[in-house]
Amino acid sequence: MNDTIITESSATAIVNAPIELVDIADWVFTLRDAEYRRCSPAHIAAGFTTSDDGRRMSLNVETIGGHLMVQHYVEDIGEKHHVRLLSTSDVITPTGRTKSGVVWELSVKRLDADRCELTNHVIGKTTPEYWESIGREGIPFELARKAQDVASSAHNAQETPLFAKSIENKALAKLAVE
Repeated sequence: MNDTIITESSATAIVNAPIELVDIADWVFTLRDAEYRRCSPAHIAAGFTTSDDGRRMSLNVETIGGHLMVQHYVEDIGEKHHVRLLSTSDVITPTGRTKSGVVWELSVKRLDADRCELTNHVIGKTTPEYWESIGREGIPFELARKAQDVASSAHNAQETPLFAKSIENKALAKLAVE
């Protein structure tokens, strides 16, 4: 991945469950397809597997800003209350295919005995293919960056409360079996 940031956004939402019951790594790496699709109308499919080197991997397909994205999120940090995933994502645009580097980070912090706050932080970065693509299309970087930033921020704001609810439901289900 290149260090040039295309987009960066954070959104937060309340998880109405004790932090002790929340396990974001377990949620990400066992997220079922139907549950992922319930978290945003832009979500198309999800699954999980492992990378060639054995790290856990979350596969997500979604549309952001009219672009179809196939994300191959490989575990960088996989803790109970903090997950960071790295992907070189395939991006299919109306004019062709390119790639984007994505860092997806989820974390929770305690608010009180019964609630915690989820932060969904996403960074999109350029790749050599990205630079080739906007060059071919004659799109100025700042214009492409602004469009992607607006679309990604709106998507993040939409999905984060639904991710929080999904994480909450999974956490509270643990109480039912105890």
